[in-house]
Amino acid sequence: MADVNFYFDPVCPFAWMTSKWVRKVQAQRDYTVEWRFISLRLLNAHVDYDAQFPPEYEAGHTAGLRLLRAAASIRREHGPAAIGPLYEALGTRIFDAHTGSYTVDATDFRGTAEFLEPVLDELGLPAHHLNALDDAEFDAEIQTETDEALSLTGRDVGTPIIHFEPPEGVAFFGPVISRLPGDDDAVVLWDHVIGLASFPGFAELKRSLREKPQLRAFGVTDGEAGVEEDWHGGSRRTKK
Repeated sequence: MADVNFYFDPVCPFAWMTSKWVRKVQAQRDYTVEWRFISLRLLNAHVDYDAQFPPEYEAGHTAGLRLLRAAASIRREHGPAAIGPLYEALGTRIFDAHTGSYTVDATDFRGTAEFLEPVLDELGLPAHHLNALDDAEFDAEIQTETDEALSLTGRDVGTPIIHFEPPEGVAFFGPVISRLPGDDDAVVLWDHVIGLASFPGFAELKRSLREKPQLRAFGVTDGEAGVEEDWHGGSRRTKK
């Protein structure tokens, strides 16, 4: 059993930023991480997208579900260890190597074979996994994992969800971070989050989002996209 179960939707920018932080912690603490599925499209299946979300959200969430179908196909054939590199390749392509919209004629390009095929080539995975993009047979498996994630936190959350030391350890939504901490502070932040989440009476700590995720997909320049922020005695300094 892994030290950390990380539930992600590949089109969520906050899940991607948090995953990069978790990878930093993983490298320093020698944790094992299992990358598991949670679908924003299935989570919001009951929602009127036109009334509650910006126009591009339904197409984006649908693209995420399609990519998770392919991920489920890959996991069945190649095992859970294949999902970490897959998510890293998808996230890098979506958020760190692209600017502008993915939506064309109400379709999100991220959910297409044209988008996924070079990722499979990069990872040496068979092209037949492209067929899973349109295969709703995988939805039951993704729904089960989505429900599993929400059972750990309650249903009024999004992505990511982290479960530390499963099955009995603490689980929580987030943390939602817009910047990537430096190596030292990544571990400090982790210890603070786990400490807070471990208190039995803790439910929520929240403040309004102050900035977009500092990712190239949101218009951050190449020189800024890798911003890491360090905290020293309550002061902040930004590393470029």
